[in-house]
Amino acid sequence: MTFLPLKGAYSLTIRHLTIFLTVAQQGSMSAAAKTLYLSQPTVSQAIRELETHYNGLLFERLGKKLYLTDRGRLLLPHAEELVQQFRQVEELMLNQGQSSTLKLGSTITVGTCLTPSVVVDLQKCFPEMLIYSYVSNTRDIEEKLLKSELDAAVIEGEILSPDLIVLPIIDDSLVLAVGKAHPFYTRRELSVADLQGQKFSMRESGSGTRQLFEDYASRHQLSYITAWEANSPRVLLNAVLYNNILSVMSLRLMQHELQHGSIRAFRQADGEWDRKFKLVYHKNKFLTPSIYELERILHEHQHMNMPEKMGMLH
Repeated sequence: MTFLPLKGAYSLTIRHLTIFLTVAQQGSMSAAAKTLYLSQPTVSQAIRELETHYNGLLFERLGKKLYLTDRGRLLLPHAEELVQQFRQVEELMLNQGQSSTLKLGSTITVGTCLTPSVVVDLQKCFPEMLIYSYVSNTRDIEEKLLKSELDAAVIEGEILSPDLIVLPIIDDSLVLAVGKAHPFYTRRELSVADLQGQKFSMRESGSGTRQLFEDYASRHQLSYITAWEANSPRVLLNAVLYNNILSVMSLRLMQHELQHGSIRAFRQADGEWDRKFKLVYHKNKFLTPSIYELERILHEHQHMNMPEKMGMLH
């Protein structure tokens, strides 16, 4: 990879491009400096050197935020590709002859009900490999994949970036969770009209689970009350169990409660809540044996166990 000398005593490096990308993502020099653990003058100097080299401004300031100029937008995709390629070379070469590392992302639902067993199976195949697991919501995981901060991820939400490969593998379904004290518990069937004005415990914004339910509510003109909001499935389940609140979440998260009859699940009859957990990685990612093994393991978890007694939502 060849770099041209910058005008003056400097050379164009991956560092310049990394700083440029971070400023573009963060929208300010100070935020980019914090993200990169650099001083703000260092970041500003790197951007000035790039602008001198390319004979024009890469950013313009509107209010308190920086926005890419036409010249900056032209540079952006090429800078992303170069930085991505450099990170792949680093990963490939630094892992030669050493125990490798797999940085695995999971969305919160997947991280709660699936990732622990997947990591155990992976560790059996690669006992010397260090597995770093990061759990967050879909939007955060997508951002980290695009920045090469994660090697691969298993998610339940929708991926927006065309730069990520998405492989749907594992069957999942959202269900309406109803606690024993709620009037709906003894019902066998519910309709959308029954849910009007009901109190719900909801996942946070950016969650794939929340997005799917919000889309459903919009299509069916369903009005509901968000009484609880959390990024923890356990908190949402507790609201169902102890506070007479409804919730919509993955069937895979409540197997224990269903077995003991403390929760009744209602499945959406038309399949609007059915979905897949997906393996996701960058289109330019160098696929290691551990990622191929991850895909194989995920196929072993493809099918769901459906409870015998399940209500239906029409």
